[in-house]
Amino acid sequence: MTASSPDLDALAARIAARLVARGETVAVSESSAGGLISAALLAVPGASAYYLGGAVVYTPKARDALLRISTRQMVESGIRSASEPWAALMAKTIRESHGAVWGLSETGATGPTGNRYGDPAGHACLGLDGPVACTITIATGSADRAANMRAFAAAALGLFAEVLEG
Repeated sequence: MTASSPDLDALAARIAARLVARGETVAVSESSAGGLISAALLAVPGASAYYLGGAVVYTPKARDALLRISTRQMVESGIRSASEPWAALMAKTIRESHGAVWGLSETGATGPTGNRYGDPAGHACLGLDGPVACTITIATGSADRAANMRAFAAAALGLFAEVLEG
């Protein structure tokens, strides 16, 4: 598996062109995609014009350290990982912490098994926060971990590109 594929590269190039033309920026918070979203965006020459930073938030410890959202806050808010409310909060938090125009997030279960919340492998929630805010849930129906990571990254970038072009 490579850090990016032609599909990811093409999506990232489309996003980069829109962000540069609009003078806008993005920060990324991803989990199951393992950094592939950020890698694709950073592979585009001139990424420093629009990419402000990102975080791979794979564990509760990372969530606390990188997003400053504690387990207590999660419990009190009733939000669980790998859900649309969590994807929305991730996107909003990373956008605000980096002072970006856009926050993009991904959270899910790559496989080969599901997660502890009962979501099957291939389940992911994506979030976007900024001038437009939205969340979606996708399901690949696959237990192939590497393929799911790429699919989650492509879906997140696809959502972002669609909103920017829409």
